[in-house]
Amino acid sequence: MKIRRHYLTIRRAFPNIQEHSPFEVTTQELANLLDCTHRNMVLLLKRMQQEEWLVWEPKRGRGNRSSLSFLLSKEQVALQEAQEMMQKQDLNAALALLQQNEESPLVRDKFQEWLSGQFGFHSEVQGKRRTDILRFPLPQAIYSLDPAAIHYTGESHLVNQLFDGLVRIDPRGEQILPQLAHAWEVDATRTRWTFYLRKGVLFHHGRELDSSDVKYSLERLKQLAPLGLYSWVYSAIVAMDTPDDTTIRIQLAEPNEAFLAFLTTNRASIVPQDACTAAGEQFGSKPIGTGPFRLAGNEQGVWILEAFAAYFQGRAFLDRVEVWTVAEEATRENQAELQSFQIMHNARLSDMAAERWQQVRQSGMTCKFITVNEQKKGLLANSAIMAAVDQAIERSELLKLLSGDVIEGVNSFWPDLEENPLQQYAEADLATIKRELASSGYKGERLVLATIPQYAADADIIRQVCERSGIPLEISLIPAEQFKGSARMSADLLLFAIMLDEHRELRLIDLYKSMQQHALPDVHDMLEQRIRAIQSEMDRSLRTNMFMDIEEQLKERHSLLFLYRKHLKTAFHPSVRGISLESLGWVRFRDIWFT
Repeated sequence: MKIRRHYLTIRRAFPNIQEHSPFEVTTQELANLLDCTHRNMVLLLKRMQQEEWLVWEPKRGRGNRSSLSFLLSKEQVALQEAQEMMQKQDLNAALALLQQNEESPLVRDKFQEWLSGQFGFHSEVQGKRRTDILRFPLPQAIYSLDPAAIHYTGESHLVNQLFDGLVRIDPRGEQILPQLAHAWEVDATRTRWTFYLRKGVLFHHGRELDSSDVKYSLERLKQLAPLGLYSWVYSAIVAMDTPDDTTIRIQLAEPNEAFLAFLTTNRASIVPQDACTAAGEQFGSKPIGTGPFRLAGNEQGVWILEAFAAYFQGRAFLDRVEVWTVAEEATRENQAELQSFQIMHNARLSDMAAERWQQVRQSGMTCKFITVNEQKKGLLANSAIMAAVDQAIERSELLKLLSGDVIEGVNSFWPDLEENPLQQYAEADLATIKRELASSGYKGERLVLATIPQYAADADIIRQVCERSGIPLEISLIPAEQFKGSARMSADLLLFAIMLDEHRELRLIDLYKSMQQHALPDVHDMLEQRIRAIQSEMDRSLRTNMFMDIEEQLKERHSLLFLYRKHLKTAFHPSVRGISLESLGWVRFRDIWFT
């Protein structure tokens, strides 16, 4: 409300005046503060008095000094203004208002306490109808919910609620299960796949799914994201035909045992041809799928999902989910107020809070590592310098500087298969590191580390560790959608992260395909040969051995430098029932209910 901001301007102009303490001032002096006319100022004062923010006793005559008493502090009014913005679903504006105000440190604590009660589970009853709502903050922006255009975990999770694929994978990544397709088969060459669709599956706009939508979805993915995530899978589709409305046949250029696993990812979600064509580039903000929830609205950074009553696997228990996209600092929970959120992803709990909460340790983990741009003609073309730089990125010091939820070192993408998984890095001697750098021929030249903006904090910690060892590091931040392109080729080192979950094989192939871009010819050819062998191998254990062999060769060359891993947890209040986790460890909204 604009009038509150006028009150704040006047209140700040008299910082030494206490509430309920009358003082004299002319109406014109107040009008000058707001740059308005005398007449408008009189109207504003009357309105503020009606709101019981102040007491104004006017004196006759334009130059006479009136009596004014403030009833509300500037903190109270700023808090009211922020709360009203929140209730209008404009949380980001509310936070911006608090940040602009000099009193924001005091108001922010009160606002955070109030905000805690706005998130979590709420039940509204009108007559005999009960509406169950889950509202939670997401500390990142949502740019698109088009399966062909998503880049971030929050987007990925919401796409999982809105869309389905032909098949799905169990959380352990061990079994592929029916979804939109109730059955499938592959020919003897393992290049021709046939899928049989369920009948009666509806899209959110009411039309029934048929095989032409599947064909369109995969063709559209090839067109819109020719270099996107897992593009090496769908780019190898050479033909598709639909003999009837519930059957689709897909022809691959060569055998690829990762193909069926790819169809379980949300990148392969099935979209409706008619709605996509009509929406064009707007489909990402107006998505339509077959999933358990449909998008009901998207304003001011609030994405509202409503249960899709006609969902083919049964209606969700929740009626509505509201996802509030906010700045990360706004969602750092006060430990005393945790109970208000009810479900938290990637949570860190104090020992006391952990006693009151249920926790699920997610099956996946995040692994961060650095790769070397071997294509760049420079310092790191020298293998001795590369080995010394690997040693100079002192892992034990790195872990000390990291936040508490990062607790383990890592030396493999397969830590679950190691006989003695690495828990902590041994302390290194700084003097020895500097001697090794000097003897390798390194003379203190600056190196460039490229990564995406989301990993800026990690990159800065790596910079600090390298600086301690005598290596000046320059950070280059490249948007995620450009990171796979040529923009990173001017860097010496590349900071990556990978989620080791049920899609680990797909993610590793995608990584090694990406590394080919900046590998030397012999490494490029080695990766190409090994990847082709993996794709044609039906035995999962043999594929794992091949992956581990690639990893060992890259580690020996010091072109793959492991840093650390982070186990993720989902915490939830005991009142929540039906918790089950999907890819990336997020809760499946369709299954949860509250007591």
